[in-house]
Amino acid sequence: MTGTYIIAEAGVNHNGDIELAKKLVDIAVEAKADAVKFQTFKTENVISNQAPKADYQIRTTGEEESQFEMVKKLELSFSQFKELKAYCEERNIEFLSTPFDEESADFLIDELCMKTIKIPSGEITNAPLLLHIARKRPHVILSTGMATLSEIENALGVLAFGLLQKKEVPSMEVFKEIFISYEGQQILKENVTLLHCTTEYPALINDVNLLAINTMKKAFGLPVGYSDHTEGIAITVAAIALGATVIEKHITYDKNAEGPDHKASLSPEELNQMVISIRQVEQAKGSGVKIPSKSELKNVNIARKSIVAKKVIKKGEKLTTENITVKRPGSGITPFDYWKLLNKVTMDDFEKDEEIRLP
Repeated sequence: MTGTYIIAEAGVNHNGDIELAKKLVDIAVEAKADAVKFQTFKTENVISNQAPKADYQIRTTGEEESQFEMVKKLELSFSQFKELKAYCEERNIEFLSTPFDEESADFLIDELCMKTIKIPSGEITNAPLLLHIARKRPHVILSTGMATLSEIENALGVLAFGLLQKKEVPSMEVFKEIFISYEGQQILKENVTLLHCTTEYPALINDVNLLAINTMKKAFGLPVGYSDHTEGIAITVAAIALGATVIEKHITYDKNAEGPDHKASLSPEELNQMVISIRQVEQAKGSGVKIPSKSELKNVNIARKSIVAKKVIKKGEKLTTENITVKRPGSGITPFDYWKLLNKVTMDDFEKDEEIRLP
């Protein structure tokens, strides 16, 4: 992968309609995102009848229906996901989806042959699901919203255990041992990308804590990206400057559409601008070596100054603070040598503003 990997998160913004899902694919393609991602689940496997709605879900969909009822309406069938993946291949964009249960993970990896699996923030403590996915050896993108460093470490221990196909009886003690082992660290570096995330919709700016990207890089030595739930694109673009390798951002065809996530998603126009801005920041980051760029070299002599005669100077005079000064252009003796020239005897005549020369 070269450059930032941009995931347009369609999520459940298709509202259970395959044609709207394809429309979201088209929006991602037109914006030149690298991938478009959906969410694959069997509601019965994921949500109990007693599960409450989140505040943002109540704000966007009301209190009348339960979380189960709300999510069930957003579910696509496995056959529809096959159709959707084929459509992504036709449009030449990578199809991604997040499984929320083992049956969905099996479908995505075994039947759709997906090589990359995104694990959402809400599943970071779901050790049985993490282990089930890891044993199938995909590349894992793990979102870390709501998590502490210790919880991320626990999840990585489970993933390392599964990726290494360990046969021991799973336990937290074994996961910790695998995490700190050389082989555990190596398999994680080869197969896992972390995403910093704030799990709120929309996320408040002062809750974003972008510098956690650097903290996670230092703590785990893994590539770290950013799953952004803030409004607009400014914070997303800032994450690129901090070295985020993957960007995930919700998209919609209409922010006013019915459903829990539309209001916190980007419009097609905003997605276009985000991709353009990310690519610009990538170019602007450069190598980090502080040297003049090729384009600015031509301006060195124009913008800098050199030592010139402050007034007419006759041959044999001493150079003093009274008869030399510093002016543009910078093609003569550097002002760093100003004090070295004082009390030198001139071997030539100089007109006012003429560059001082030494034999």
